[in-house]
Amino acid sequence: MRLTSDEVRHIAALARVAMTDDEVERMRGELSDILGHFDTLQQVDTTGAEPTGHSAGLETVMREDIADASTPRDEILANAPRSEDGFIRVRAVLE
Repeated sequence: MRLTSDEVRHIAALARVAMTDDEVERMRGELSDILGHFDTLQQVDTTGAEPTGHSAGLETVMREDIADASTPRDEILANAPRSEDGFIRVRAVLE
């Protein structure tokens, strides 16, 4: 599918992207090539293929979420630049 320069300008306007005439011509060729790949994919026979969101099985590589003892408060507060009444003191963000 070949795009026209006007179609590329319209797409650029929708995306709020300013383009020079040279950029429009370059993008016209690149976008047309991309759409050509989609045309090729449309010709592939997918009869009997199950729709899927992933081509491979999903496995998590993270550890189990198991509750464990927390770091003692005194050790945490020792690393804070400022603390007050057992809490970390930070600068006011809103006044």
